Amino acid sequence: MHTSPTPGAHGAITDVAGIEVGHFTDSRRPTGCTVVLARGGAVGGVDVRGAAPGTRETDLLEPSNLVSTVHAVLLSGGSAFGLDAASGVMRWLDERQIGLDVGVARVPIVPGAVLFDLTVGDATIRPDAEAGWRACDAASRAHPAEGNVGAGAGATVGKMFGAAHAMKGGIGTASVTLDGVTVGALIACNALGDVLDPDSGALIAGARTPDGAALRDTRRALLRGEAPLPILAGTNTTIGVIATDAPLSKAQARRLATVGHDGLARSINPVHTLSDGDTLFALGTGLAGRSPGMVVLGVMAAEAVARATVRAVQAARGLAVGDLWLPAAANLRGAP
Repeated sequence: MHTSPTPGAHGAITDVAGIEVGHFTDSRRPTGCTVVLARGGAVGGVDVRGAAPGTRETDLLEPSNLVSTVHAVLLSGGSAFGLDAASGVMRWLDERQIGLDVGVARVPIVPGAVLFDLTVGDATIRPDAEAGWRACDAASRAHPAEGNVGAGAGATVGKMFGAAHAMKGGIGTASVTLDGVTVGALIACNALGDVLDPDSGALIAGARTPDGAALRDTRRALLRGEAPLPILAGTNTTIGVIATDAPLSKAQARRLATVGHDGLARSINPVHTLSDGDTLFALGTGLAGRSPGMVVLGVMAAEAVARATVRAVQAARGLAVGDLWLPAAANLRGAP
């Protein structure tokens, strides 16, 4: 076997045949939503690991339940309010007669998950149905924009010791191709914990020291006895989509989502906390017509998730909202 190069240095989820991505970013405050489209349908699965999720249609994706085909996945800011954007995604698909044929209509199947960004700017501004429709209308096979866009617009990381010491999160994408089969990931990183390089273990973004000039290292700070500030459940969360053009059964899609969380565990520390709603969806379009097997697909999925998580903070830009300054990874290195 040999690994094929993907477009760009790290690839994108849109390298997977049958997958499109569109963002809507609200100009009134840092928030937005992102849609992963599978117009031709894809077998779907999901795995929720965080203790404070905000989701829709995840029960439908249980392998023992009836419907297996997904037409889009919504990732949104706005906390639970952002789930409203899914109705706009359904409307866009319905207008194009994309959905599950139930005889009298075609019902689009649109699972989704949200992250909490309400403390970044005016909390009354949230993604709504129009935002979901516009994200769909912007979707394409092009390499998606990364950083402060879509569901990553208001994302932050490293909040264990308070927002004043946090940094800017974002949305990122990556892909891995092996012998003509591709696995890609799209991750909106709004983690309570820090983000690190999965290969070297070096910190990239997260909680900063009291003077704000360097990274504190949340894991080591907690282990040496530093007390976290009180954290409201559900005010964080990393959400994302894994997609492959390998054929998958519904049970295999669920397993791919499960193994994909290994990529979050390699790139975020701590992860899957009581205050995170970490959720990953998996989609299989089957358009490659072959598979390297679930073990290899799982390795590819975890790698794509880890790389996409790193890209989410590497592509982010520093953000000032009122008195709050959220530097990006590049700012902390002293870059302009």
